[in-house]
Amino acid sequence: MTDNLAIENYEIVNDILLVSFTDKSDAMIPLRALREKCPCAACQGEKDALGNIYKGPDPVLTENSFQINGIKTVGYYGLQLFWKDGHDTGIFTGKLLKRLSN
Repeated sequence: MTDNLAIENYEIVNDILLVSFTDKSDAMIPLRALREKCPCAACQGEKDALGNIYKGPDPVLTENSFQINGIKTVGYYGLQLFWKDGHDTGIFTGKLLKRLSN
């Protein structure tokens, strides 16, 4: 797997995100797993120059937290997911999507 895994196509079927990549591989990730692994600073925290992670309280998740309102491509390398609870700051790279599907 390369560092820049380009996304070719995506769709949601039931509660699964299906992604195909330009290298002809694919990924299937449950929406719940995507939200629980959201890579944004609010969900995962931020590292300072010394590697310390700073993070606020864990978000309170509801049923709407696991439902998609929309998806936007970010360059050729990622997807920004818009959740029905209003959360939308995480960018899921192709590499992360591939890792979450395993």
